Amino acid sequence: MKSFLAVALLGTAVIGGAAFAQSTQPADRAAQAATVQPADAKMALKGNWRASKLMGLNVYNEANEKLGDINELLVDKSGKINAVVIGIGGFLGMGEHDIAVSIDKLKFVEEPVRTNSASTSATSRDTTTGAASTTTTTRNANDWVPDHAVMSGNKEQLKALPQFKYSDYN
Repeated sequence: MKSFLAVALLGTAVIGGAAFAQSTQPADRAAQAATVQPADAKMALKGNWRASKLMGLNVYNEANEKLGDINELLVDKSGKINAVVIGIGGFLGMGEHDIAVSIDKLKFVEEPVRTNSASTSATSRDTTTGAASTTTTTRNANDWVPDHAVMSGNKEQLKALPQFKYSDYN
């Protein structure tokens, strides 16, 4: 009987200990946790761009000539973008001349590149079974990515800049 009573008390202590250990948070800790996130977290991020979407973004000059595309964003330890690596020229990554420029040399534009031709760059023509169809691309105002970037210079001037090589900075 004594052993049964000892086992029952021990079992109650073990099972009840976990339940007694759980308690409600003090009011000040609950209030602190509620103030960590803003009331409308969606509004706090509106108008931002995703870094992953900037990779491959086309870079043009003021004359709307394509110079290349963004290959890399170089970020310091505090999270500030120090430089943008742009691949100038080349085809499918072959023969590209990578240069590193500071982010302030680029102007990001959220509307399609303007062309002098009769059709706009937001319109593309697809031929299917001999019939031409027009598809217009509409961009959401907050689709997390600009349309393109603009930088001064031309391909020849930018190819004359020193080539950026990751191995030079190891």
